[in-house]
Amino acid sequence: MTALTTVLTNIDAIFRKELQSYFKSPLYFVIAGFFWVLTALFLLLIAQNIIEQAGQMDAGRQLGQSGSPVDVPNLVLQNFLSVMGSILLFVLPVLSMNLYTEERKRGTLELLATSPITNWSVALGKLFAVVTFVITLIFPVALLELYLLSTAKPALPLQIFWVGHLGLVLLAAAVLSIGMFISSLTDSAIMAAFLTFVVVLLLWIVNALGQALGGVLGDALNQLSLLKHYSTLSQGVLDTPSLALFLSYIFLGLFLTAQSIDLFRLQQS
Repeated sequence: MTALTTVLTNIDAIFRKELQSYFKSPLYFVIAGFFWVLTALFLLLIAQNIIEQAGQMDAGRQLGQSGSPVDVPNLVLQNFLSVMGSILLFVLPVLSMNLYTEERKRGTLELLATSPITNWSVALGKLFAVVTFVITLIFPVALLELYLLSTAKPALPLQIFWVGHLGLVLLAAAVLSIGMFISSLTDSAIMAAFLTFVVVLLLWIVNALGQALGGVLGDALNQLSLLKHYSTLSQGVLDTPSLALFLSYIFLGLFLTAQSIDLFRLQQS
């Protein structure tokens, strides 16, 4: 067995173990139910509101008022993805808070830290599992979106739909990777969730600070904003800088987690 095969086998073993734990926990079924009900409600309200606005504008044009036709499916999608991103900011810290804190509480972190499985393999397996769980949350809602938007005229280009949802998954992976690092630092799940929410909120709104400062520093802060780059992808624009930023956050979270476990290993030796 090659070294690469061993690494992939270890990642797969961690992935399966972690994913099974989500579907065995009542907490995650509560999160799933809350997420589906809330997002479906917002989707219907947003669609109804935009359709009503489009109807009013059509009636106004018939009476001679100026105005361009409303792209209903595109507006519904962009508004809904914006709401979905905001909802995930509250849900994802809860999902990431137990990635390592439970290991600390049960005393199994020492076993992980001293096992032949590398820290990177453990972190990747855990991240893949929680991102997969998030995809299972998003998928039913995406099907509902497709059903609603398929009846719209003009039809929404599928590229915009899929790129927007790719942005949603990348946003989730970036936040969860950051949350995983924070959870490796404490044995308090509540503290891990709170700190993750604070850090992600700062990364979400840092573009506002960048706009206030202006100049080179302001431009740099704008480029760090999760909101700015998520908004780009949610509009259906497959932007290389946005992809690079999300992948950088994911890598940073994994790297810091691996270093955190290495430090824990040294403390225990």
